[in-house]
Amino acid sequence: MKLVIVTAVEQFQKEVLNLFKKANIQNLSSSDIDGHKNSASITMASSWFPGEKYGNESQLFFSFAKDENIDALFELLKEFNANVETNNPIKAVVVPIEKFI
Repeated sequence: MKLVIVTAVEQFQKEVLNLFKKANIQNLSSSDIDGHKNSASITMASSWFPGEKYGNESQLFFSFAKDENIDALFELLKEFNANVETNNPIKAVVVPIEKFI
């Protein structure tokens, strides 16, 4: 069993949930987060308060899952990212679990 963590902009929430389902990962948790990039954007540069940092409304998903389900999820995420027209692809990481109850 491993922990899979996925982040995506809020607009992809429905798609991410569907990808988890297709990978047969039925139980997961999610949370609203603000995503930030350190590079200056046009919006920030033209802002009245250019020192302010703006975040993108994003989602964090995580689940404890079996290796084969995580592998399936990663394949689905790669396919999704290859076909999406944005500079905010879905990101994912896997963390091994040493112990659990």
